[in-house]
Amino acid sequence: MGDPVQQRLINDMTTWLQSLDFEARVEAINHFRQALHGISPFKDQPVDCVIWVKEEQVTPNAYNPNNMAPPEKRLLQKSLEADGFTQPLVVMDKDGDQYEIVDGFHRYALASSKSALKKQFKGYLPVTSIDHRSATLPSRMAATVRHNRARGRHQINAMSDIVLELARLGWNDEKISKELGMDSDEVLRLKQINGLLEMFGNRHFSQAWTVK
Repeated sequence: MGDPVQQRLINDMTTWLQSLDFEARVEAINHFRQALHGISPFKDQPVDCVIWVKEEQVTPNAYNPNNMAPPEKRLLQKSLEADGFTQPLVVMDKDGDQYEIVDGFHRYALASSKSALKKQFKGYLPVTSIDHRSATLPSRMAATVRHNRARGRHQINAMSDIVLELARLGWNDEKISKELGMDSDEVLRLKQINGLLEMFGNRHFSQAWTVK
């Protein structure tokens, strides 16, 4: 038999939560989870605390290099419909109760746009936050790339854009390589893809150079 004090606390908490309306209950449960997370032996692990927030509190980022083909997207929708959310969106806290997606854009897009899924999840999305103290633009971009590369899916041109942007923001090749899990040759190739296009983008070539 369990600890009587523990059981009494659980019973009191359950009774009180059941007395609340839907939104108040979600908010209260989120607060309980965050409080428990604060004293958890695993409080340094983001997945230790998953909360449910309203769709409008979540926004996509502008630099995600991940692309999903239509068949994969249909399968993801079917998975959400049949199995629900089995992994939360990974986010970084913004101002107030707003969150920017680091990983999970396609889950977010489907859950917030398909009427059946909106009804199923009651207009809410599960999120887990990574350390907001490092939420600079370069760190957010690097975190998104790491999640995408871990699954082996990214668009080369979008990745090249990110590498060039990180370079413009002051990251050297060594830091880019370390943070994005690339070797130095890969960083150089990605910088060259759009770097060469930028260099010659406004150049007009003579027809004499046209390959027949």
